[in-house]
Amino acid sequence: MSDSPPKDPHSPTTESEANPQGAPQQTSINEAESQGKTSWKDVSVIKNENRTVWLVGTAHISKSSVNLVREVIETVQPDRVLVELDERRLEALANPEKWKELDIKMLIKNQQISPLIAQIILASYQKRLGAQMGSMPGMELLEATKVAEAHKIPCDLIDRDVRITLKRAWKSTPFFKKFLLLSSMLGGLFDRSTINEEKLDQIKEQDVLSGMLDEIGEVFPDLKRVLIDERDAYMAEKTRQAEGSKIVVVIGAGHSSGMTGHLESSTEHDLLELEVIPKSAPIGKILGWGIPAAILAMIGIIAFQKGAGAAGNASMFWFLANAIPCAIGALIAASHPLTIIAGFFAAPFTSLTPVIGAGYVTAFVQAWASPPRVREIQAVSEDIIHAKKWWKNRLLKVFLAFLLPSFGSMIGTWVGGAELLRQLFN
Repeated sequence: MSDSPPKDPHSPTTESEANPQGAPQQTSINEAESQGKTSWKDVSVIKNENRTVWLVGTAHISKSSVNLVREVIETVQPDRVLVELDERRLEALANPEKWKELDIKMLIKNQQISPLIAQIILASYQKRLGAQMGSMPGMELLEATKVAEAHKIPCDLIDRDVRITLKRAWKSTPFFKKFLLLSSMLGGLFDRSTINEEKLDQIKEQDVLSGMLDEIGEVFPDLKRVLIDERDAYMAEKTRQAEGSKIVVVIGAGHSSGMTGHLESSTEHDLLELEVIPKSAPIGKILGWGIPAAILAMIGIIAFQKGAGAAGNASMFWFLANAIPCAIGALIAASHPLTIIAGFFAAPFTSLTPVIGAGYVTAFVQAWASPPRVREIQAVSEDIIHAKKWWKNRLLKVFLAFLLPSFGSMIGTWVGGAELLRQLFN
């Protein structure tokens, strides 16, 4: 009986294994290069002129993907390793304690709280699946950088800055679909379904994965374009510009098909164009300033037609219609008393400007009055999937202090505007 360990299903079958008298493993690799294929299950080979690219498609939550990445790099010994990461994501993977330095107040000032919530929701989902699979999200990408460093192989990060991607995704999503997107993400938080390696392999199969991405594209076509298609083109162009005749590229399986198409094509892509943050649509600015202007105009017309007393009553109704729902939202969020007061007095005025929303005011006051503790920041990706902990974790309470008062202020704006119209034409 042989004492040799069982063979990893991802490992390539070399000629020496198929035939004891055969050639060494390098022969198998050379044949794969010439044929454009490999016996590694999730690895494809793209050969153009004097360059060979080994495209390793991984699942970001699979332990077997970590082993596969290490084996491919050590076997191929490429001139360069390229990884689907940017500087910020690499730093987050390499230094999990970075959460301790989160400046929530600065993020609120820069109006980046919505992308932060979306990022934490996605990270929480991947972390939950990764815990089931025995590997934390992105470990195979970090492993690629470590193996490259150990073998003194140059390693480049080829993904677009995650902040640019999130901003482009948010800007490209139509206003009303933003609510659908956020509600879908929040609903997915409380999904308790489990996944095993067999199911994971099914998900990684290209036809199934393509179907999933096509479904996303039907509901959120612009979102898929930014998150998948643009990054496919961006990383393919980075790969094309990289130095070396033999390159290993480690990417998520969802990018394999798109990047293969780009690398086999001669079409070049402008990286600077893909890094530009698009300007808001003109209709957004028109509505942003048009609604406040209409509100003030209606109050002015009421004053002209019915006198200062009627205008004062209309103004008071507008004030309370905005202030009360916003304060109630902060109260439901169990916010600090100062947050509730700030929401009450801020909402009637923030509703008259598109520069800042009431939710940003209440979130900032909440973060100042009850700052999140380090352990709460570290636990946020786990606490976020438990509804009760939204009211216990101080960082999640900041999110509630943003979401609920914002919703209340939005209701108040429509109620107040409707009443002004009624008084105007009564």
